[in-house]
Amino acid sequence: MSNRKILVVDDERDICDFVKNFLQERGYDVLTASDGDEALAIVKTNRLELVLLDIKMKGMDGIATLKHLKDIDRNLKVIMVTALADQDKMDEACRLGACEYITKPLVLDHLEQTVEKNLREIKV
Repeated sequence: MSNRKILVVDDERDICDFVKNFLQERGYDVLTASDGDEALAIVKTNRLELVLLDIKMKGMDGIATLKHLKDIDRNLKVIMVTALADQDKMDEACRLGACEYITKPLVLDHLEQTVEKNLREIKV
């Protein structure tokens, strides 16, 4: 079976690297992007199953990035990541097709469970 491919999008490089290493240790193939434009370029050229997308980023924010990701692949699973529990933003993200959200600081057990649960829901 091929590795499940995940994209981590966060403008904080240390968070990208931390999450990438954590998920790679669990057998996932992980790509990272530091902004929305980079994320869109990666999604256009790779077959991904899941995106962990930070809401608050410089340049294009996570909500705008989510809209564009869904234009490229409406079936792509996107989990929003946020440091701020902004219910309006989360409601908007859900309306735009995000499957759920997790908060920072990341709790690794919760991150792993959320990733696994959403990947299980994908028809391979």
